[in-house]
Amino acid sequence: MVDIRPFRALTYTPKAGNPADLITQPYDKIDTAQQRAYYALSPYNFCRLILPLEENKYEIAQQRVSQWLEEQVLSKEEQPAIFVSRQKFHLDGKQYSRIGIIAALRLYPYSENMVYPHEATYKAPKADRLNMLRNVQKDLEPVFLMYQDPQAQTIHFMDEATKTEPIVEVTDALGVEHTIWKVSDPQKIQHLQAIFEQKSMVINDGHHRYESAIAYRDEMRARGNWTEEDAFNFYMCYMVPVQEEGVIVLPTHRLLKNYKLTPEVLEGFSCFFGIEEIEPTAKAIEAFLGSRVGEHAFCVYDGKKACGLTLKHDSTVYEFIEAYVSRETKVFDVIILRDIVFRQVLKTGQLDLDDTILYERWTKDALARVDSGEASMAFLVNPIPAKTVAEIAVQHELLPEKSTDFYPKLVSGLVLMDISVGEKL
Repeated sequence: MVDIRPFRALTYTPKAGNPADLITQPYDKIDTAQQRAYYALSPYNFCRLILPLEENKYEIAQQRVSQWLEEQVLSKEEQPAIFVSRQKFHLDGKQYSRIGIIAALRLYPYSENMVYPHEATYKAPKADRLNMLRNVQKDLEPVFLMYQDPQAQTIHFMDEATKTEPIVEVTDALGVEHTIWKVSDPQKIQHLQAIFEQKSMVINDGHHRYESAIAYRDEMRARGNWTEEDAFNFYMCYMVPVQEEGVIVLPTHRLLKNYKLTPEVLEGFSCFFGIEEIEPTAKAIEAFLGSRVGEHAFCVYDGKKACGLTLKHDSTVYEFIEAYVSRETKVFDVIILRDIVFRQVLKTGQLDLDDTILYERWTKDALARVDSGEASMAFLVNPIPAKTVAEIAVQHELLPEKSTDFYPKLVSGLVLMDISVGEKL
């Protein structure tokens, strides 16, 4: 039984200014240049809460939340509500729409088989978000989940909500249109809660936030004198039916530091892959990958040349993939890339976020980071379909870190949830 609750949301007031100057991409998609650009947009830009430039960022974020509430730049709703959130966007010349529910979801450890992860996590981001929760006692950004809705029950609920007046409409810097509607009618909310009782959830984005929230919940419970209705037992989540056409997964390309595409490395690749030199351009790389979907194909780029790698049809390659991975999951490109390309051929050992491995969404940006010297090699991959992610997650399979990139991101700064001591749901 998945328990969702309405909550008294914190939102920006008109006093804060134009919403387009306030919203941001999620904290883990913001680089230093974007941080400074967001700061320049507004003294109330949401980046000042989720990713402050100041050294004492957790204390600064806490002070700003309190100050903005006092100044009525942020306000807290009187009535609990859930929200319907829709994104309209273009990708490869086609328009998509994705719609979901924002509500407080009870936190379930993965062992309870109510909420499933689909990829592994890094320790440092979890420690960072846990420190943020301890200080601000607010859910600043939602976790993005998906669920099965074959009978379109929640889709019908959301369609009805969109017939009312939205509370916010804003277009982000990537051209994505974000619209939010509020549902506060207790009967409608109870109806939705009854539907969700029968569902389980798969995390799309926000594994680090979710796991940090469970750690924070456990810390708060350890203090004693708590109830199941305390807000820290929940986390603000954005939940989308997997049946939505707009549940899009982009590839997450891998960029390595300190490794070279030497003749010896190419010889190592040749043991497992057919190798084809291709034009070192984004267009040629994308064409190669697009023509080999399902063939376990990759491209490698080192700033001077690019090669296409296509896995040989040889069952012995699976001997080099970690034993704990199921036979079905062994054939995922990101598993092959990690266990054969990185660990077997390049002998990378453990790769650490930002220190030895970087991730990039767009092919041209991945190539540019190699060209600039920020990375020495880029490995370009095909995406994993959302339906496949959902299927493997409920089988307790974990993909490597940063295996998926659900697009677009839900912008940050539209809705916050209070989890302070004494807040009840």
